[in-house]
Amino acid sequence: MDYDAYRSYHAVNLNAQTANASPVQLVMILMDGLLEELARARGHIEGRRYELKARSLDKCVDILNGLSSALDFDSGGEVVANLGRLYEYCAWRLHKAGLELQAEMVDEVVGLLTTIRNGWQNVQAAHG
Repeated sequence: MDYDAYRSYHAVNLNAQTANASPVQLVMILMDGLLEELARARGHIEGRRYELKARSLDKCVDILNGLSSALDFDSGGEVVANLGRLYEYCAWRLHKAGLELQAEMVDEVVGLLTTIRNGWQNVQAAHG
């Protein structure tokens, strides 16, 4: 497979998805990308590919930080505060998973984020 061609296709596809996306759709795109990268990180841990594991986990934490930075803590109330704490917890668990090489910790984060993603999907379905 031509990796550069795939990467170019992926970039064009991502640009097309985000061009006219609503805020909820943007969160869904980020969550999908995060879950994909978590799967790669888990595989790198299991395969003992330490440098790739570190890059994947860094990407995951960057996405979590991006999701957290988009939260409106001033007017979002308790739900937003809890979501911010959850993102922070997930980043901490991923850091620990990288240090201890524990794929199960990645699985825990995947479970939490899948629940959050399903909630966003329900919001999108309810509001179009």
